[in-house]
Amino acid sequence: MMSRKLRNEENIVLNSGEVGDYVISDYGYGKDNVKLLHVVRNGPVHSIKELEVGTHLKLYDKKDYLYGDNSDIVATDSQKNTIYLLAKKYGVKSPEDFALVLCAHFLGKYSHVKEASIQVVEYPWKRVESGDGPFKRIHNHAFIFTPTTTRYCTVTHARTDSTPTVISGIKDLRVLKTTQSSFVNFINDEYRSLPDMKDRIFSTIVRSSWQYSSWKNLDFDKIHRRVEEIILKNFAGDADKGVMSPSVQNTLYLTEKEVLDLIPEISTIDMEMPNKHYFTVDLSKFPKVVQGENEEVFLPVDKPSGIIYAQLDRKDIRSKL
Repeated sequence: MMSRKLRNEENIVLNSGEVGDYVISDYGYGKDNVKLLHVVRNGPVHSIKELEVGTHLKLYDKKDYLYGDNSDIVATDSQKNTIYLLAKKYGVKSPEDFALVLCAHFLGKYSHVKEASIQVVEYPWKRVESGDGPFKRIHNHAFIFTPTTTRYCTVTHARTDSTPTVISGIKDLRVLKTTQSSFVNFINDEYRSLPDMKDRIFSTIVRSSWQYSSWKNLDFDKIHRRVEEIILKNFAGDADKGVMSPSVQNTLYLTEKEVLDLIPEISTIDMEMPNKHYFTVDLSKFPKVVQGENEEVFLPVDKPSGIIYAQLDRKDIRSKL
C-alpha cells in the first residue's frame, strides 16, 4: 500500500503540475464547433436558434497529462452529447442563458471540475417578409440568413468564484458612410505623407464585447439589440442629418460611453474599429475622357489598415481591480 506521505506528495504533483524543472502553467480541454439548431413550435408559428457551442473544462488535478490516467476525464464526446441533451431539456432562450445552463451543469455534475468555460456563437436568421406597408406579412416558419453581424458570448465559472463571468459581444459588423468623417491636425513630420482629410469615406468592421456586473433575470436578447442600435446610432447619426466623426477614436469612445450610460448592468465594454480604406482613384491623367475632380470612383483597399481600439470601464469597477 502507498504510504500517506507518498500519496500526499503525488497529490501535490497532480494539483500543481510541477514535475522536475517544469510546471504545467495552463491547461484544459473540451469540445469545439458543436452545431445546434433549436426549434420552438407554438402552433403554426415557429422560432429558431442556431448556435455553435464550445465547452472547455479545467480539472483540479493533471494526472491525465502527467501519467495518462483518464479516470477523471469527461470525454469531449460526452460534452457534445450534453449540449444536445440540455438543449432538449431546458431549451435555448439566448446564447448567454444556454451557456449559463451548461456551466452550472458541469460544475454541479462533476465535483472534480475546477472551472467550466462555454463559448457560443449565434447564427443570424430572421423571418422571411413579403409585401409592403399595411400589406406586409411575416412568415410563420420560413427564415432567411442575414449575416450582417455575428453574435457571441463566453460564460466562465470557476468553482472558487461565487458567480459566473458573462461576456457578450458582436463581430463582423461592417459599416460605411460616404461623408461626415474627417481626420485633420495630426502630427506633421518627415514621416507623414497623408494629407488632412476634411471629408472622407468612413468604413470599418466593428468588434465589441462587454461584461455584465449582474446577469440574473436579464433579457440578453434585448440588451444585445440595444448595444447594436447604439453602435449604429453613433456611427451613422440621424437618418437625414447624420453625425460628424472627427476621428475613429472619438466615435468609438462616444459609443462605449453611451452603452455604459444607458445599460447599468454592463460594467465594461471594449471595441475594435479597423479602418477599411476607400481611396479616390486618380483620373487626372485622362482629361480627354473625363473632366473635373473625381468624387465618385474609389478604390477599396483592405490591407494594410489602421486599427483603433479602447476599453471603457466604470470607475467603481476599476477601483476593485
